[in-house]
Amino acid sequence: MTTKLNKVDKAAILLLSLGETDAAQVLQHMGPKEVQRVGSAMAQMRNVHREQVEEVMSEFVEVVSDQTGLGVGADGYIRNMLTQALGEDKAGNLIDRILLGGNTSGLDSLKWMEPRAVADVIRYEHPQIQAIVVAYLDADQAGEVLGHFDHKVRLDIMLRVSALNTIQPAALKELNTILEKQFSGNSNTSRTTMGGVKRAADIMNFLDSSIEGPLLDAIRDLDQDLSGKIEDLMFVFDNLADVDDRGIQALMREVSSDVLVLALKGADEAIKEKIFKNMSKRASELLRDDLEAKGPVRISEVESAQKEILTIARRMADAGEIVLGGKGGEEMV
Repeated sequence: MTTKLNKVDKAAILLLSLGETDAAQVLQHMGPKEVQRVGSAMAQMRNVHREQVEEVMSEFVEVVSDQTGLGVGADGYIRNMLTQALGEDKAGNLIDRILLGGNTSGLDSLKWMEPRAVADVIRYEHPQIQAIVVAYLDADQAGEVLGHFDHKVRLDIMLRVSALNTIQPAALKELNTILEKQFSGNSNTSRTTMGGVKRAADIMNFLDSSIEGPLLDAIRDLDQDLSGKIEDLMFVFDNLADVDDRGIQALMREVSSDVLVLALKGADEAIKEKIFKNMSKRASELLRDDLEAKGPVRISEVESAQKEILTIARRMADAGEIVLGGKGGEEMV
């Protein structure tokens, strides 16, 4: 039954049903993260029943009767994913249609690469070039890229990202040209606004706790006002208290009980009560018992669990499934 299928699974079934040619045309309008997530779901599809396909198709017809686009969130890159999903022979032509059919600039090409590979590409470039590239990437990928640099370089890059506002089209075109010597694609200089304090905060959100804390402390030592602005715009675990009840309920369905118990060990009472009140009485009682029975845990384990929940929350927010509140959230009017 399709009741057990999430949106990404349904998208995977739909694309598998379309065939390579039509699927390639759809994928041309999706970003690297979207393609990776759908492709991963395609790779995991086993024994799809006819009733599931029929229900997915029926739901798709209903959706497109009112909407003009589809979208799912994800992160990663395309080539290995599609090869795994479809096999090397079938994936080859599909990859060509996607990559060559789109209008991929040199900078955009980096979004299809592993974070370590991106870090290697820009490792010996001028720090300002590194900052432009990091600001251009999606925040989660940018955070992973920064993880492959040492602390001093990370600090320099983040300070430069925070100071960025707009980039001259000529400078962006030159950077695209340099990158396109290594990657195929066409130059696109229309996007010239990037960076800024909000972008820095978004990237900080995706850094590992062991990196985020020292980096923020270093920024604070150099510019206390800037660190304050970044912190104000970051969405942290305590901000989950500002997410509406429906959003919390949706989030809890995606979080394992073990991770939740670890995360709540270091949470304040407001967060705990927010979680408890959005669970059934029985479930909340079990969670309270688990928390009480859980012995001492390392702070690093708590932070890791909280980061995992925040990553899920941001992914759901990007997919439009929940609305994040708190310091990093947008005001509602």
